[in-house]
Amino acid sequence: MSQSTNLAALPKFAQLTIQGIDAEKFLQGQLTCDVTKLGLSYQAAAIGNLKGRIEFGIWIKKQAEKHYDVVISADCAEALQAHLNKYGAFSKFDTSAPVAIYPCVLDEVPTFSHKDSHDTPENTAIWAQCSVATGNYWIVAATQGEFQPQELRLHQRGGMDYDKGCYLGQEVIARIYFKSAPKAFLHYVKGSGETPAAGAKLDKIQVVNATVVDEGFEALVVARPEQLAQSDLSILDLPPALQADVARLK
Repeated sequence: MSQSTNLAALPKFAQLTIQGIDAEKFLQGQLTCDVTKLGLSYQAAAIGNLKGRIEFGIWIKKQAEKHYDVVISADCAEALQAHLNKYGAFSKFDTSAPVAIYPCVLDEVPTFSHKDSHDTPENTAIWAQCSVATGNYWIVAATQGEFQPQELRLHQRGGMDYDKGCYLGQEVIARIYFKSAPKAFLHYVKGSGETPAAGAKLDKIQVVNATVVDEGFEALVVARPEQLAQSDLSILDLPPALQADVARLK
């Protein structure tokens, strides 16, 4: 971990458990992904707002029948719990209080663990750097409602299903996917100077997440390609699956 890493800026996460007879049906009407296809590995997904933007960026896995674990940035956890209680008031499931869960990297893949041994600044910094390099963005309170899922390439990570039926924000999200395409979208970049905060704007380029590296920072940003070409940022390569055009294949 770089000596200049600001420990206060390192991400923190929480997990909520959703269990009950209506859990799958309820989540299917909330999430961008197809809940019926979830397994024991964390899947990036989102809960949108009525404007088709990401209100809650999450990772979710099916722990057991009618039992789902959801990980979210710790500063969004209480808001997510309130959202689930509001929209699920007439559904039969229980939502746990948020508990801490720790970011870690296993087999070069950013994931999460309940083991206290992973609760170190070094592990969190490694997770953040690996996440930025692989497009594994995380939404924090400052970026709630800022980004459309397709802008963040969520569909290229299996976190969106355009055939599953209705969910919050689906009408707007589907319209963008089938009738147009985002003009600004996710890129992986390197810059010099102070590490920008999530949601900050570098001219017209918006930061999703950034992490300290030697001699500057690396970041996930949403921008138009021509804006990046005119900036001082160096464009780095995302994983091959995230290098494809964000527009729908025709």
